[in-house]
Amino acid sequence: MPVRSLSSSVLTWPSVEAVDLAVRRWAKKVTKERSGVVRVGYFGSYARGNWGVGSDLDLIIIMEHTKEPFLRRAAGWDVTKLPVPADLLVYSKDEWRSLDRNTRFYRTLVEETVWVYVREDEN
Repeated sequence: MPVRSLSSSVLTWPSVEAVDLAVRRWAKKVTKERSGVVRVGYFGSYARGNWGVGSDLDLIIIMEHTKEPFLRRAAGWDVTKLPVPADLLVYSKDEWRSLDRNTRFYRTLVEETVWVYVREDEN
């Protein structure tokens, strides 16, 4: 989370390197705790390198399958240990494959996502 210096009014925000390392550690932990995780990555300002004070982290997880409704899936993942606020999208493999490839959102995900975990059989 942001840190305010005791001798200054300057607010600092975690660097992209610190966030990347934290996401990689988080991904390692959650993939050990949960079966069926296929990929974990982040996109958005941290992936593009134009993050700043107040930037959140946009995470994406692809699961083998899930029965949970899409809008409730993120609630089952604890992202509070990450150094910045995080938004999470969780897709099943079938949903990921069926995303409309003609949308800007899909192209953004494909072009920007930094995959920090890819299951060995998915390479």
